[in-house]
Amino acid sequence: MVRYIAQRDTTARGMLRHERSTNVPLFSSPAYAERITTSIKNHNQPKRKICLLIAAYNEELVLAHTIESAVRAGVDRRDIYVVDDCSADMTAHIAYHSVGKYNLLTVGRSGKGLALSTIATQLKLTKRYEWVHIADADGEFDEQYFKELYENLDPRYAAATGYIASLPGSYISNYRALEYTLGMDLVRRFQSMADLITIIPGPTSIFRSDVFEKVDFRTKSLCEDYDVTLQIHRKKLGKIKFIDTAIARTQDPHTLKDYIRQVTRWNRGGMQLFVKYKLGRRLTKVDAYIGYQMMQNIFFTVMYMIVAPIVTLVTMNITILAVTFLSDVLVVFALTLFTMFRTKRYDILESFPLSYGLRWVQLGIFLRCFIEVFLLRKYRVSNGTWETVARAAQ
Repeated sequence: MVRYIAQRDTTARGMLRHERSTNVPLFSSPAYAERITTSIKNHNQPKRKICLLIAAYNEELVLAHTIESAVRAGVDRRDIYVVDDCSADMTAHIAYHSVGKYNLLTVGRSGKGLALSTIATQLKLTKRYEWVHIADADGEFDEQYFKELYENLDPRYAAATGYIASLPGSYISNYRALEYTLGMDLVRRFQSMADLITIIPGPTSIFRSDVFEKVDFRTKSLCEDYDVTLQIHRKKLGKIKFIDTAIARTQDPHTLKDYIRQVTRWNRGGMQLFVKYKLGRRLTKVDAYIGYQMMQNIFFTVMYMIVAPIVTLVTMNITILAVTFLSDVLVVFALTLFTMFRTKRYDILESFPLSYGLRWVQLGIFLRCFIEVFLLRKYRVSNGTWETVARAAQ
């Protein structure tokens, strides 16, 4: 049963009253459903081009910055919607003052995917807009971001995604800048040409409205963006466009502990979906490509973390291990230089020794998650709840 609450403009935490029940939508105003229904019936009002939908859970430090960044990037404030997943902090209060009561929906604790599905359904966003843009609450958009989307969104495509970049921060964000730059400039461009985009990432996910209605965001997967993208491929809903001139930046973890948590979730989530969709078992180019990616990760992890050390111990010759390590360092250093000049972030080079260490941390996490999911058969099912890392005010 749907229950409504009124939002009062008073002070401090009393601004918004939350109910802590599970999966119970709490609407910003009892009159809002009637208002939307009236709007839909008015056939004189054509669909607007694009809306921005932000799902948030305990994002009081970054949400306002993300919303204001979107406004500066060219989206009308009235086209920004926030769904608050019953946050325990001031997230809903900030959203209320940023987008207004009619563009805010507070839901009972449900998880990102269900929260997105709920607000889109209840506010009839797919009936009112041609495109639905989903973004994380901790992002930032370049000033021309939405201008680029308005010019490049093509209804012949089912979905689209922009260029992901890392916001400046710690040595972790410097390493992520390396990953994102190579991932966007090389891998993503190849995927775009071959129609093999496998993940529409959280900071910049755009869906044609009819496609949004056909995919299930209530996946309860650890990586809902990966799951939804695979649904587009499995259901043959259409191609995914890469708009490299639309740049969105994301905040990365600031501590090693949070970094490990995030990468662990990504790895478990990817392997969870590998099992769920039986990837690599069908004769499609997406299955072949993802299977190749998995085998490549397995090869490098086994070679660097198992084979090289064992051969060194057996032969009592450290040369093999030294050559393997130094070769890897030189390759990553060269890629770091490329990233530094490409992004004009010269602090990337300064933190190279620390950021390089994250490469080995990643390999270790991949190996552990591979054993957990494929050998121990763990983490194959999840409940879809949020797992946010600590934020820094922007």
